[in-house]
Amino acid sequence: MKDSSTRQAGRLGLLAMLLPLAVASAAQVDLKWKTPVAHAPRPAGLTGVPATQAAPRSLASPTLDVRSFEAMAEEMVAGGRIPGLAVAIVQNGRVLSARGYGVTDSSRNGLPVDAHTVFRLASLSKSFAGAVTGILVNDGVLRWDSKLVDYVPGFRLSQPDAAQQVTVADLLSHRVGLTRNAFDRDLEANADFHTLTNKLASAPMTCAPGRCYAYQNVAFSLIGDIVFATTGQFYSETVTRRIFKPLGMHDASYGLDGIEASARWAKPHVRGGGGWVPLMPKPSYYRVAPAAGVNASISDMAQWLIAQTGHRPDVLPAPLLATLHQPLIDTPSEMRGSSWRRTRLSSAGYALGWRAFNYAGHEVAFHGGAVQGYRGAMALLPDHDFAIAILWNSESALPSGLLPTILDSALGISGGQWLDDDITLPATQFVNQDDEAPGSDTSAARTAPH
Repeated sequence: MKDSSTRQAGRLGLLAMLLPLAVASAAQVDLKWKTPVAHAPRPAGLTGVPATQAAPRSLASPTLDVRSFEAMAEEMVAGGRIPGLAVAIVQNGRVLSARGYGVTDSSRNGLPVDAHTVFRLASLSKSFAGAVTGILVNDGVLRWDSKLVDYVPGFRLSQPDAAQQVTVADLLSHRVGLTRNAFDRDLEANADFHTLTNKLASAPMTCAPGRCYAYQNVAFSLIGDIVFATTGQFYSETVTRRIFKPLGMHDASYGLDGIEASARWAKPHVRGGGGWVPLMPKPSYYRVAPAAGVNASISDMAQWLIAQTGHRPDVLPAPLLATLHQPLIDTPSEMRGSSWRRTRLSSAGYALGWRAFNYAGHEVAFHGGAVQGYRGAMALLPDHDFAIAILWNSESALPSGLLPTILDSALGISGGQWLDDDITLPATQFVNQDDEAPGSDTSAARTAPH
């Protein structure tokens, strides 16, 4: 634990970093991230990216054997090891692969998963919350250092004056000061969102806002109230209008009604009776739409990855992306758990709706998601203009090893075994990028999105 003077210096440094955002439409462009930044602990190895330019691109990249990744996905669904899976791989603004595997439902009513089969994204939804907020900052109608109580006057925390300190950036980077996953169990027991946000007034706190990290779903989703107060539109309507429609994410939606209205959607599965048992989705985490409300197909996610790697500046300009992916708080616990994290990660932090990792010396923006019967993960490699998303409709951990396997291949790294031994790994060969080849996060509480 840092002493009080160090924490105060971190807080002052963060405020100094955010104050330039108090301009109107040029908020992102005028932002200068300092290196090193004097905010709360800075992950080693994650140097600041100036918000006035895109992240640098690597001069060389391995040839990606996309067909081998597709074959691995086929092996995972073979024999019912998992019910269904969908994978998107994009590079240089192009979709190299966006396919479905397996079935939507392990019962007799199941249909093949295809590129337009809709999955529940769980906490991958948080990246949309960061993005839509950043768009409003770009519009000049909101600031990263805007105070929550200016939009939600009734908000209270248990420490005196703490509520008045919480900023937009604090919400999106899990720095409210609460204990981890506050009131998620109540959410799972079908408590409504408004009731839970009122209960935050008596919730224990571990630090003052902005000074420490603890993952949230309920508190995080107060960003939806800010978006509503700013735009006069419901949060889901704003995301649809500003992100889904312009990016061509035609299968994307919010909420239980949204997924059930989809032309084809994947049912969640849990283990039971010696196999996979399909269920109906639970409504609980849909009540926190910014944290866990999005439904989308892998075709949608391919477009999201293209935008997040800088190829849709009309929707997400490069300065905004640099801001969204910039770590604000250290999260060392994310370096533990799965074997690929322990082996590959040298630092971990949280940005604005994204995790920020140093993966074998490379900056990676990442997020995982998990809610009953659904799992997902996505990652961006800015210096290779490369990104992947993986969605599946079961609680199996098997597909989680596919993400680091693909990252290793994209980076030309060998020596990692993140998948079962019977799944064939790809060979990797380095080439100049000019000669490119054609083309729950386990830290969450129980079933909570992460």
